Amino acid sequence: MSSEEQTSLFDTSAPAPPPPDFDPEQIPTSAQVPIPSGTYASLEQLQPHCNNCQRCDLAAGRTNVVISRGNPKAPLMVIGEGPGQQEDETGLPFVGRAGQLLDKIFASVNLDSEKDAYIANIVKCRPPNNRTPTTDESAACKPYLLEQIRLVNPKIILLTGATAVRGLTGNKQGITKIRGQWIDWQGYRCMPILHPAYLLRNPSKKTGSPKWLMWQDIQAVKAKLDELEA
Repeated sequence: MSSEEQTSLFDTSAPAPPPPDFDPEQIPTSAQVPIPSGTYASLEQLQPHCNNCQRCDLAAGRTNVVISRGNPKAPLMVIGEGPGQQEDETGLPFVGRAGQLLDKIFASVNLDSEKDAYIANIVKCRPPNNRTPTTDESAACKPYLLEQIRLVNPKIILLTGATAVRGLTGNKQGITKIRGQWIDWQGYRCMPILHPAYLLRNPSKKTGSPKWLMWQDIQAVKAKLDELEA
């Protein structure tokens, strides 16, 4: 792949400027209303719009909007796919079995998911039967995520699974091909990793297994964090 092709994978066109009559209060009602960078002065300001959002059809089936958990000032941001049943019930991301495993993965390198990480998803409402979010659903929710990234301004972004990679960067490569590789996206250091749910389905710890690969990746992430914070 040429360097020009590689760059194009992560090319995100600048959003069109809002019309002169732009009304931020219309943001939750339609995906056609833009969310320009800088719309929100704080994460607290973003929250009411997320809680009342009707930008895609997922809103009709949700119990709770799942915005984030963790530390808004953390050096590490984790982006997953979307809420599952437990997340929809609690309003918090990564609290089911996959989330519990993610906490253990962090703990294995002395990271605390509540103190050292800010955790969010590509979409903030649960897709029916935990299916993969559609392109339109991801696109409707992405501007909120971009504002979260801007406001948190993490040193490292972990993209858990192919949906997270594709939803943020547009890269459609399989996660097994790009996991563990550092990616520069919009000036942020990003690393695609296997989704913890995938590890639950593949419990082997043998060399080359998903859990073994995750161990290599999380050590690399911790080493980079230590380097950046030195």
